[in-house]
Amino acid sequence: MDHKLLDILVCPICKGELVYKKDANELICKLDRLAYPIRDDIPVMLVDEARELGAEEEV
Repeated sequence: MDHKLLDILVCPICKGELVYKKDANELICKLDRLAYPIRDDIPVMLVDEARELGAEEEV
């Protein structure tokens, strides 16, 4: 994942900061508790494609 891209990407809902989880290949929004997938090194920043984080998942 390109770090320059990570610096400019924000959550499409709240415009908050995203955290890159390399092991899960996802971008996490802590405020909305959503995980946006990264496919072929391209972040999929669509709300319909995001998964909700479970209560047991640490953000």
